[in-house]
Parts: sequence; structure tokens; C-alpha cells
Amino acid sequence: MTPAARLSGAIDLLCAIQNAPRRPADATANAFFRERRYIGGGDRRAISTLAWDVLRGWRRLHWHLEGSQGEISPRLLCAASMLLTGTTMDQVRMLFSGERYAQKPLTPREDVNLKHLEGKELSTQKQPVAVRLEYPDWIEPALRETFGSRMADEMEAMLGTPTLDLRVNLLKGTREDGLRALKSEGLNAVPTKLSPWGLRLDGRQPVTAAQAFKDGLVEIQDEGSQLVVAAAGAKPEHRVLDYCAGAGGKTLALAMTMENKGHIVACDVHEKRLEGAVKRLRRAGVHNVERHLLTTGDKWAKRRAASFDRVLVDAPCSGTGTWRRNPDARLRLTPEDIQELVIKQSEILDRAASLVKPGGRMIYATCSLLAAENGQQIDAFLKRRTDFVRVATEDLPDLLPTELREKAQFSLTPLRDGTDGFFACVMQRVEQKVETAQEEAPST
Repeated sequence: MTPAARLSGAIDLLCAIQNAPRRPADATANAFFRERRYIGGGDRRAISTLAWDVLRGWRRLHWHLEGSQGEISPRLLCAASMLLTGTTMDQVRMLFSGERYAQKPLTPREDVNLKHLEGKELSTQKQPVAVRLEYPDWIEPALRETFGSRMADEMEAMLGTPTLDLRVNLLKGTREDGLRALKSEGLNAVPTKLSPWGLRLDGRQPVTAAQAFKDGLVEIQDEGSQLVVAAAGAKPEHRVLDYCAGAGGKTLALAMTMENKGHIVACDVHEKRLEGAVKRLRRAGVHNVERHLLTTGDKWAKRRAASFDRVLVDAPCSGTGTWRRNPDARLRLTPEDIQELVIKQSEILDRAASLVKPGGRMIYATCSLLAAENGQQIDAFLKRRTDFVRVATEDLPDLLPTELREKAQFSLTPLRDGTDGFFACVMQRVEQKVETAQEEAPST
């Protein structure tokens, strides 16, 4: 595809995202490209990059276009994004040529709205802090509660593009095997700083086309997610529950740490998500996993009360820690969403706790930056459930790097750790009392 055709594709994709404001942009993009299978992998990456540049700069672009005549359309946003990142006005006009597969020429009004942006920068100190750092105004108190004086630096780190992290599947080979296999296909990865199984690539790379991926030697997984699994410390002899398993990313990693032994149950309330795990499990060579769909009135949990050595609760959350990957989430999140999520997380914790056997552990994790979903949620849970305590630091798994074994709960951020934003807490059930599990009323 020509640069002009790629620009047209990005504008069409942004229109699709705009027309589904409550749907995650990546889901819209996946559907968009499924309907256009003629677009090759390289062109898909180029189109997505252009569209995501607009989403990452959404508030700053609108600030620059404030006072524009007419609608601030995806056409205008794409053109503004290019101008504010070094493209000249003449080059933009050429891309809007109206020729085959190119966008129609800029209208006189669009031209007027855009030409004053040439030579300017996307970020400027004249912008309000929330605009310059691309977060909703209403969430600033919560961010300051989490980060204090580091808030601006942490949020600036959230503006960058994320790395592509992989996890080597030790059931298929070593980290060195993964490095060599990827290098043989022109993918030069480096070991991650914290995860013992992680590899890192810069930017968007065609990993899924690599033989190492097809053979199950590597799996796409952020380093932070890998460390949550490390915190679980699941062993071959354990019975493990992945309570909010989704498509099974952490389930796969748990199976690896358990050497494909023991027994894992992957649960979720979304059938399609669980179905998505089937192909991944097969590719990874995992065969110690049972899938279970949670439904209202299901007696499954009641029958398995206090029976699991490890219960991993990767709770539904605001996703504020993934804003680098999902910049559209900044635009969709509302205060009401946070309130609903905090209630849901509390309910899930209570149900999951009844499935942990005495002496067993529950690992609570989110990809949120907010204290209300993280430390405060744990504090409230431990007040309700006195039979649970945070695990002593000396009892944390050796799989965790030394710097994360200083306390039973830890947070990760892009600025400090180079990962997505994550929170995890390891708790142990200590009271020798078996309670009857509530009937399943899933809300994950």
C-alpha cells in the first residue's frame, strides 16, 4: 500500500473506533482487519501505528485544534498528528491527493484549520497538565494519591509506546533457545530485567508469524503478567485455580512453572474467552488444564470449597496500567466505572477466598494504578477475612526477583520498571476452618 492508502486506512479505522465509543479500540481494530483480509501484515502495522498515534495524542490534538471551524474529524486529527510530529503541510496535502486509494483533497476549511500547526510540537507547557499528560481531569486526585510528587513523571512515561514482551515456554526450551530462534528470523530480542522467562522486542514486530511462536516456544505476555505468575509460586504437586482466566495467558505460564504436572482449572464467565485458550494450550503443549465456564447458580464452587493450593485472581479492573497499549481506555473510563469495579473486585475476592484451602495462597492482581483497586482493596478484604494474612517476605517464591521479595505486595510501572502498570498481593489462608462457598454468581 502507498503512504496515502495507509493514511486512508488509518482514517477509516479511527472512524470505526469513533462509531463504537464504549468498545475497546483493539477489538474494533481486529474486526476492521478481519473484514479487510487483503491488507497485509506490514500495512496493518503501519495503519494501526497511525491510528494509535492519534489516540495517544487525543487531548493534545484537540487542544491544538480548539477553535477550528467545523467538526474535528478523524481526517483532521490524522493530518494534525502528522504535522505536529514533523510532517510538512505540503507533504500532508500530497497525501490527501484524491488519487486512487487516497483521501479526497483537504477542503479550504480543513487547510485553514491545519496550516498553522506546521512546525509546532504536539506537547507544550502551555497545555494544562491533564491535557499534556493525556489523562481525564477527574482522575488526577487518585493518581496523586498513588504517585505523590512522581505523578507527572509517571504519567509522562505512560505516553510512550510499549515494548513487545514475550515469555519463553520452558516446556519447549530455554530462554537462550528462544533468543536464538527469534534471531534466526531477524527478531533481535533481549532478556527482560525482572522476569526469569521474559524476552523483549522494541515496538510492533511480526512475532506471530515467527516459527518460534507457531511452535509454542514463545508466547506474547507483558513482563508484569509474568511476574504475577512468579508470585503465585505454583509447584508441580499443586492444585491451582486461575479464577479470571480469560484466554489463558497466565494459565499457560502457571502450567509451565508446574512442569505440566498437577492440575489447573481455568475459569471465566465469558465462553468465547475460554474457547480462545484452546488453541494456545495446544500450541504450548500444555495438558494439565481443565476449563470451566462460570454461570449463575453453578454449584461448581460450592463443591470445591477449600480445595486449591493456589488461587490466582487476575481481577477485572480499570486498566489504567495499560494506557500505553490501550490509549483509548483513557477516553472511555468514567468515575462510575471505578465505583462499579471496586464493588465487583470485592465480591470476586470473597468468592475466590472460599476456594483456598488452609495453608494455601491467593494472589490478587490488577493492571491498575489506582489505590482503590489495589492496596485499599486488599486492606478491606483482610479486615473482612481474618483467616487470611499477607505472606511473610521470607516465604515469597524464589521465582520473584530479589527487588520484588521485600514485601508481599508490589506495584510495577512503566517509568520505574519498564512494564505495564501492575499490582499484586500474595495472601495465605491460615485459619483451619472450612467455610461453605457461596453459590456461584459470577461477575467477572
